[in-house]
Amino acid sequence: MVDAVNGVGSVVSGSVSELTGSVAAGAGEVAAPFSGIFQAMVEQTSALDTQASQAVTGLLSGQGVEIHDAMIATEKADMAFELALQVRNKAVGAYQQMMNMQF
Repeated sequence: MVDAVNGVGSVVSGSVSELTGSVAAGAGEVAAPFSGIFQAMVEQTSALDTQASQAVTGLLSGQGVEIHDAMIATEKADMAFELALQVRNKAVGAYQQMMNMQF
């Protein structure tokens, strides 16, 4: 269970490098569309949530998970969710602005 908690950091750091690498693939072109990036972010957020849930369950059942590991995993999942929520809010706001435009 502790290995699952320690793996959280690699998921987050790997996802950031993948996202920035796909956006910076070409000088003027984007390698992945926004929907693919957003889908990957949602999947990684879900994985972080699952790992946080496992860490808390392991802590409560006494499986050797330290409280600080469970708290770190929970905070990482919370931060990933807040980021996904803000990206969604910005995308919805941009869509609403486009729908209000008159030609």
